[in-house]
Amino acid sequence: MNPALDPARFVAEHVKNIPRSGIRDFFEIVQSMSDVISLGIGEPDYVTPWRIREAAIFALEKGRTGYTSNLGLPRLRQVISRYLERRYGLGYRPEAEILVSVGVSEALDLALRATLNPGDEVIYHEPSYVSYSPSIALAGATPVPVQTRAEDEFRLRVDALRAGVTPRTKALLLSFPTNPTGGVLERDDLAAIAEVCCEHDLLVFADEIYCELVYDGVQHVSIASLPGMRERTVVLNGCSKSYAMTGFRVGYACAPTPLIEAMMKVHQYAIMCATNMSQEAAIEALENCDREVAAMRADYERRRNYVVDRLNAMGLPCHAPKGTFYVFPDITPTGLSSRDFSLQLLKTQKVAVVPGMAFGTNGEGFVRCCFATGLEQLREAMDRMEKFVRDTRA
Repeated sequence: MNPALDPARFVAEHVKNIPRSGIRDFFEIVQSMSDVISLGIGEPDYVTPWRIREAAIFALEKGRTGYTSNLGLPRLRQVISRYLERRYGLGYRPEAEILVSVGVSEALDLALRATLNPGDEVIYHEPSYVSYSPSIALAGATPVPVQTRAEDEFRLRVDALRAGVTPRTKALLLSFPTNPTGGVLERDDLAAIAEVCCEHDLLVFADEIYCELVYDGVQHVSIASLPGMRERTVVLNGCSKSYAMTGFRVGYACAPTPLIEAMMKVHQYAIMCATNMSQEAAIEALENCDREVAAMRADYERRRNYVVDRLNAMGLPCHAPKGTFYVFPDITPTGLSSRDFSLQLLKTQKVAVVPGMAFGTNGEGFVRCCFATGLEQLREAMDRMEKFVRDTRA
């Protein structure tokens, strides 16, 4: 090809510098193999509860296939408002402080693009979900990672947060319970973080997509519920994880009216609205599926206990995460890097886990295992992993 005609020359510089997802790159290898037990993709193994699917079917049968308001169906926004008040003590006006998005990923993108200017810095904690740093960069700002540590069960410590603040810091991206570590924050942790945010006048993006998946009697607390924080917080949530609705792509953002109005401007020109029938399904989920969520949560907790016990027994130190459906074991006793561990485990035992490096440099020395899969498969995967660890250390 003539270099002068190379289409790559049209790619924007800020996009060239964005890395491909380490998870997706790894799973392109997985998809080329057969008979692999995957503990990699973060997706519930449950089929969406029938009553939610039935609501979507009913919406199709009734011909509800057109556009909705840019902000989302009014009834869904009312349901979200009642749900957040009932579960987490958050009060948002459905007519002006709630926006329905295409998954939480879009809600986060809207929040970043609507509030950040070139030169702004956004602090986020690592290990973290793979999209956070690229999403901040794509919005024209500078991502600033701060470390969380295994010995703290990957909670964000206030001293680490303070060390990351500069005169250019505009916001904190806070995600607890955390993918990939399962870390959670308690009220005292959040109160100390809130104090720093108020002291430095920081905006907070609070990704709470795993808020329903907490264990050991933990009660999720939203930072927006603390004094002085509602006015400076964008709460991001959705139905994908808790209700096993990943393919429905329903998320939402809650924030003071000026922030929602700014986000809506970006949303209406880029996406317009979330899918009508998916919004109808979300109404059913949030109104009537507490029991289904409780049953899934209890099953996840049983699986978590089994996997954590097995990993520790085979010599891979692993704390029992109090949230999400991930464990993040330390694989340094094998002497392998996280990538080598994952590739060799896949090649020799056909078990797929995600290298910790995919979640930031602070993830090196760990791998992410998703326990949102059947117990029989988890048993087989742990048996294979135990053999791999034993052979590696022999």
